[in-house]
Amino acid sequence: MAFEAIVEYQDDIPVVKLKDQTTGTYAEVYAFGALLNKFCIHHQEQEFNVVDGFRNVEHALATLTPFFKGAKLSPFVCRVKNHKYHFGETSHLLSKYALGNHAIHGLIYDATFSVIETIGTEELACVRLQHVYDRQDEGFPFAYRCEVEYALRKDNQLTVKTTVTNVDEQLLPITDGWHPYFTLHDPVDECQLEFQSKEMLEFDDELIPTGKLVPYQEFGSLQKLEKASFDNCFTMNFAECQPLCVFRNPQRKIQLEIYPSHEYPYLQIYTPDHRKSIALENLSAAPDAFNNGLGLKVLEPHESATFITKFVIKQL
Repeated sequence: MAFEAIVEYQDDIPVVKLKDQTTGTYAEVYAFGALLNKFCIHHQEQEFNVVDGFRNVEHALATLTPFFKGAKLSPFVCRVKNHKYHFGETSHLLSKYALGNHAIHGLIYDATFSVIETIGTEELACVRLQHVYDRQDEGFPFAYRCEVEYALRKDNQLTVKTTVTNVDEQLLPITDGWHPYFTLHDPVDECQLEFQSKEMLEFDDELIPTGKLVPYQEFGSLQKLEKASFDNCFTMNFAECQPLCVFRNPQRKIQLEIYPSHEYPYLQIYTPDHRKSIALENLSAAPDAFNNGLGLKVLEPHESATFITKFVIKQL
């Protein structure tokens, strides 16, 4: 087979390697958090990993928070103001993880997913991971199944598909997203960024949306990042041609392209202080969507929703 999917174990946690045997391109996925830890190609006579990941599973277990590298964001993305939201006729108080005054980045970022299926064919290598959330946080008293499928195809294409299913007998509020950090092996200041946005969400001092949208197209073409600093959320302009986001290192002649589906209409961008990588986060909803409703989905019992994005590494 041109592609293979291999499952190994670290600390009893499945680690899946999806590999294109023809080119050597591969992706490494941890069942812990269903996180993408590596996406590597053979470039300029060396292995080139575009993901700012972890040394191993033990390192991920110990240091996932507070930066949430590679985390699956579910059932909410980014912040929920003061941990509180109202759904139906009930007020809820989330308790899992706080950053400042607010709950942040969901409830299953550190969950262990089960490996449901691996596939290796002439066309792709694929793994399906699954986790069932069953009311572990009393502030989110709902049950749902989260299935994540990674598929590696030729030309360095990695598709990530998330399917959320309401397995409860009540309505389910849900949003979905990712928190990957990408690196092109030089400080981000030396790299270029482009993303097709319409507006930027205005945040208050605690990064909670105010409800106002500010027109924003400043990175509509490739620009050197230099000292640009982000901790912002943008609406995607799907009227523009894909890819909707490009991160390029012209010196090393390589770029990462991101192709979100319409189910991910928001892009959160964060530049950490170390400037070694950048978080480019596909989101189905805005921060604090449990309160402001921006992008919030409500699933009927047994209803599903699917969210898809694709990452492509290009050699220039």
